[in-house]
Amino acid sequence: AFDFTTKGILQEAVGRNELWRLVDTEGRPPGVMGVWPSHAVTFLDNHDTGSTQAHWPFPADKILMGYAYILTHPGTPSVFWDHLFDWGSEVSQKICELVALRRKKDIHSRSKVKIVEAKDNLYAAYVDNKLAVKVGQGSWSPATKDGWVLESSGNGFAVWTKG
Repeated sequence: AFDFTTKGILQEAVGRNELWRLVDTEGRPPGVMGVWPSHAVTFLDNHDTGSTQAHWPFPADKILMGYAYILTHPGTPSVFWDHLFDWGSEVSQKICELVALRRKKDIHSRSKVKIVEAKDNLYAAYVDNKLAVKVGQGSWSPATKDGWVLESSGNGFAVWTKG
């Protein structure tokens, strides 16, 4: 099922700099992604919410933060055609990097998330202990002595892999 709950919470979290919204009371990601990830199709925009319709668009200046989140987390992420092909080479390149990291580390719909920070300007989590992600402007990184290597980063996000 399209995970509109995760879209809405993620959109508000990055748009308002309230990344504490990205953890529920049980310590899981919010939305279908956190409760039933094998049935969650995660997305930022589609033909109704974004594009020329623009009924409920994801904040344009935070689009890569959004993709860093959904492409590193459980569920089945969906990349919006417009973002990949119409938003310029930087956005396209970063989305492709994040998709490649997801595949390289075999992150899938049932991957396990361990959220380690969730506050106004910072969200950080480990996924299957093979990938670490930071969203927001706050300072955080996994210990490099533990073998974590920075693989992708941009304005408001960073992704590391291990092993």
